[in-house]
Amino acid sequence: MPYSSRTAGDAPDKPVIWTVSVSRLSDLFRDITLEYDHLASIEPVNLGFDEAARHIRERMATERCDVVIAAGSNAAYLKGRVSVPVVIAKASGFDVMQALARARRVAERIGVITYQQQLPELAEFASTFGFHIAQRTYVTEEDARAQINDLKAAGIEAIVGAGLITDLAEEAGLTGVFVYSAASIRQAFDDALELARLTQLESNSGRRPVVTDTLRTRHGLNDLRGESLAMETLRQAVVLYARSPATVLIQGETGTGKELVAQAIHRESPRSLGANRPFVAVNCGAVAESLLESELFGHEEGAFTGARRGGHAGLFEAANRGTLFLDEIGEMPLPLQTRLLRVLEEREVVRVGGTRPVAINVRVVSATHCDLEQRVREGRFRADLFYRLAVLRLALPPLRERSGDVVALAEWSLKNALAALGARPHPNLHAEMAGCAPLLERYGWPGNVRELRNLMQRVALFLAAEPLQALTPAFVLSVAPELGRDVQAPPAATAAAAETVEQVLARFGGRRDEAAAHLGISRTTLWRKLKSRG
Repeated sequence: MPYSSRTAGDAPDKPVIWTVSVSRLSDLFRDITLEYDHLASIEPVNLGFDEAARHIRERMATERCDVVIAAGSNAAYLKGRVSVPVVIAKASGFDVMQALARARRVAERIGVITYQQQLPELAEFASTFGFHIAQRTYVTEEDARAQINDLKAAGIEAIVGAGLITDLAEEAGLTGVFVYSAASIRQAFDDALELARLTQLESNSGRRPVVTDTLRTRHGLNDLRGESLAMETLRQAVVLYARSPATVLIQGETGTGKELVAQAIHRESPRSLGANRPFVAVNCGAVAESLLESELFGHEEGAFTGARRGGHAGLFEAANRGTLFLDEIGEMPLPLQTRLLRVLEEREVVRVGGTRPVAINVRVVSATHCDLEQRVREGRFRADLFYRLAVLRLALPPLRERSGDVVALAEWSLKNALAALGARPHPNLHAEMAGCAPLLERYGWPGNVRELRNLMQRVALFLAAEPLQALTPAFVLSVAPELGRDVQAPPAATAAAAETVEQVLARFGGRRDEAAAHLGISRTTLWRKLKSRG
């Protein structure tokens, strides 16, 4: 619900909002700020990533900030690294379509670059409307620059993306098409104002301001959806494990919701319920080895070339008294495994280039899609670290083993996707989904719940474009032809085990995004594997 000026006037203090951006998004933030200036005290922070996080942490020691608004990779970086809630400005489906239309007016060959994950519905959309769209993802600025250069070499003339992407595209002599609209940024401001109001109401009522923790862990027990026995057993295990301070190892195929489960464990634990404690997440496979050590343990000033002035606190320090989630722990390099084991044993961390130990009280939850015990046998993962991380264990069921949940999950995902596009579901959607049950339930879902959610986003895009179109099995199959294939095979990571990395890359024509997705690893991990074999 949008925040009203009357409510703002009744509040004793205006909410304090900081907008964070270093790209052309700053201009859009500034324009929208003029519309909201009477409702809140809004200040721009024209910094990005580590500089922005450090700036916010330093100021929060003496100043008040209720909410931070950021977008794209900058927002993803800040989330969990600062104690203030981060509202992420998101481009809507209509934003993407409008940006593609603008790009098409100036170029025939169009590229779309998004942070970490592709937009799976774009391929079908491009085919239907005669667009040629090359999709790429990025993690770091260097990665984004490399993707733009690859697209330019392939003849792409215009690139759609967030501020960093469009700035880099124009530096490379291409047309950059900015994806965010004023409407999406207004929605982010509305969300930030509503969040600030709820926080103030709960503080005034004498109760704990839980909203901060809710945003830092966006998911809880209710988000573990499904009525199958496997999901009921999983929810019971989450509640039980949340009571313990012991480490938890979550194992499951790509797309089964490992981070969602980690957040639910934190939300149900005393670290969340009794106080406002952080949940900090890092993907060990998505950060370059040279940066991961500093990211986890921090560094002192002058520890290495490019080290921040004054040093930098690592994620263990940022997660103190809370939970640190180490995703894709199986991809952690062996030298860092040794350092991690020492931190877990000693309950203290020494920054890179430093000598002074810093005491920490952090619960570690880790996750992997691979067979970690097999990696121990192969000498690729320390046995002592494995047993230290796996005091408590959770195995997440793949979607193909809970087929009774598929239709309900699809309906829920489709409703959310339609709402994000500003479209209303059909009045008889439930019955239409039931009619699609045989089609949905016989598919193997190698990408699990993530694949189901992404597919429903694709379906929603076509339904929003054709509101009178009935949701029939034939229509769903036309939008998602992969459902017609008999996919009951093991997950991609297992099926590909017999193939070398080079063979998988060759099978996908050298396209690293697709090869990495097939293997269930990040592009950074794929690059690391190729480098080690070379």
